[in-house]
Amino acid sequence: MVIEDKFKKQLNVFGIELTKTQEQMFDKYYGYLFRWNNFVNLTGITEKKEVYEKHFLDSLSFVKVIEMGGSQRLLDVGTGAGFPGIPLKIVFPELQVVLLDSLRKRVDFLEEVVKELGLEAISCVHGRAEELAREEGYRQGFDLVTSRAVADLSVLSEYALPFVKVGGSFVAYKSANAKEEVEKSFRAIELLGGKIKEEIIFNLPDTKVERMLLRIEKVLDTPSEYPRRVGKPLKKPL
Repeated sequence: MVIEDKFKKQLNVFGIELTKTQEQMFDKYYGYLFRWNNFVNLTGITEKKEVYEKHFLDSLSFVKVIEMGGSQRLLDVGTGAGFPGIPLKIVFPELQVVLLDSLRKRVDFLEEVVKELGLEAISCVHGRAEELAREEGYRQGFDLVTSRAVADLSVLSEYALPFVKVGGSFVAYKSANAKEEVEKSFRAIELLGGKIKEEIIFNLPDTKVERMLLRIEKVLDTPSEYPRRVGKPLKKPL
């Protein structure tokens, strides 16, 4: 219980208090992650303490740049093992969440977790951002879009911003030393209809883990030519 108790204290710094049911959900989530990781590449981090800090706690740092409330619609691009989408859904059950990943086996894992945790108003989608962003109901259909995917911010922005409603936000998780990467992404973000509104560097509570969060507001419609075809954003960033 030492890990769980520390986790609750760390979350208190973010103004988050877990119910007993939510605590149990995180414990179950960790169990599924640990077991599935033996045959599906979900994460290189499997030690419980590390998962709670570097995945669960980090995911929930989202609240440092976004005021949560109501039935906001959130898309998690390149969600992998469900971060940050599932932790956010556990803590804020009123969120309507879509988890997007390009690997079928990871989506199978996500579907099992969602089912076993009894989460509602959350869907797991197998697909590519470049294609899904052109579909009705998805393009400019979300209040919030987020990603912890390891990719250059210019690339992530082309994946994410087409999904964001004008007035909504894209939140990108980055390492604290990503300043140069952020500066190089200004043109791409502007081209895609976004504008950086907030950039914070901080330590996860009671850890030495230093992080950066960027909140990019959608100020204009994304031009129809974006995102480009599958693979192009990665091969030739804006």
